[in-house]
Amino acid sequence: MGPSYNVTVFVLLGLTQDPEGQKALFVMFLLIYIVMMVGNLLIVMTVIVSPPLNSPVYFFLAYLSLMDAVFSTAVSPKIIVDLLYDKKTIFFPACMGQHFIEYLFGVAEVFLPVAMASDCYVAICKALHYLTIMNQRVCIPLLAVAWVGGLLHSVVQLLFVYSLPFCGPNVIDHFICDMYPLLELVCTDTYFIGLTIVANGGVICTVIFTLLLISNGVILNSLRTHSQKGRRKALSTCSSHITVVVLFFVPSIFLYVRPVSNFPVDKSMTAVFTVITPMLNPLIYSLRNSEMKNAMENVWNRKLTTGRP
Repeated sequence: MGPSYNVTVFVLLGLTQDPEGQKALFVMFLLIYIVMMVGNLLIVMTVIVSPPLNSPVYFFLAYLSLMDAVFSTAVSPKIIVDLLYDKKTIFFPACMGQHFIEYLFGVAEVFLPVAMASDCYVAICKALHYLTIMNQRVCIPLLAVAWVGGLLHSVVQLLFVYSLPFCGPNVIDHFICDMYPLLELVCTDTYFIGLTIVANGGVICTVIFTLLLISNGVILNSLRTHSQKGRRKALSTCSSHITVVVLFFVPSIFLYVRPVSNFPVDKSMTAVFTVITPMLNPLIYSLRNSEMKNAMENVWNRKLTTGRP
């Protein structure tokens, strides 16, 4: 049975109504998107073609970069194009599709840092047993859990939204088809649905974020027994991981851990983890990782050498 709605197209108000502001955002978001795609795809290619990076930490990093590229591509091109037009619209099926992809990859990125934290913990706290613990039989199921978790969450969210009656206003005060702005347009009471969203999204984000902070605390505490060189390398890895986790989880928790409500700052917070964070992830991980930087230089040098006549 299909949804009971009369609305076939939504009007998006976007990030700002100011024409000059839209032009500035167009240039900024376009540059961010290009840097994001180049950075993330460069990491994926480097990990694939570089034998020295054949370890679980880079296996997970490559998938994080791939997720970032697809996740951002689900929303960024639409945002960028809309900044060129006064009236921004999106058809109902396209809105549902964007909503599904956003939550599929967004929630998969919530679970993937758990796998990366597990790898970091074993590498630092169980270094002698690292190769026997973090093998392919462990890494692939961890990655599968992230994908399955994202898929289940996005399917539940989509079923909720798709079955709602959109029978009146069609103006979304946002730049994407996010859950809370959509619920404002529903012609029925959304209190129970709001609680379900908090339980389905906000609580998961909060619990995983807390577990990640605890695990990193345990890792940092164990560094007291390491050499100065070992501590420096481990701190570099952990600080990169913590930075990425905070950039993604703090805006997510702010947006989805509360009952259904919309604030002006919500759009800026959404822009952080849908547009800016996917660009920062490759920069944070590659610039603070000497192995990744060396591998990228080798790949680039090989490309230049093979490209010569």
